[in-house]
Amino acid sequence: QVLVEESGGGLVQAGGSLRLSCTVSGYPYRQYRMAWFRQAVGKEREGVAVILSDGTTNYAEFVKGRFTISKDNAKNTLYLQMNSLKPEDTAKYFCAPDPKSWSLRLDENEFSTWGLGTHVAVFS
Repeated sequence: QVLVEESGGGLVQAGGSLRLSCTVSGYPYRQYRMAWFRQAVGKEREGVAVILSDGTTNYAEFVKGRFTISKDNAKNTLYLQMNSLKPEDTAKYFCAPDPKSWSLRLDENEFSTWGLGTHVAVFS
């Protein structure tokens, strides 16, 4: 059974930082990419960042220069360091693994295994 668990969300003032974590267990693929998505109230889920098995990364334009995706393979843990947070970053953040280990696309339709998410709220 695959288990995806996000953590690290919270309430933070604009300009502040948070680090999200995501652990994956039971995933049956040795090589896979991992991504962060987010969904604000009343909006569709959107891709934030993706990291391939070789460490290559891709970011949505709206987080470039502020967010950093990384992973610890030994711990099967994915991270999202979020700096210079803005109120518009308020959303529920999800992580997802995917066996298309070569793709840098941030299309949620390509991901089928999701965690329950962690809430991030940024106030001004």
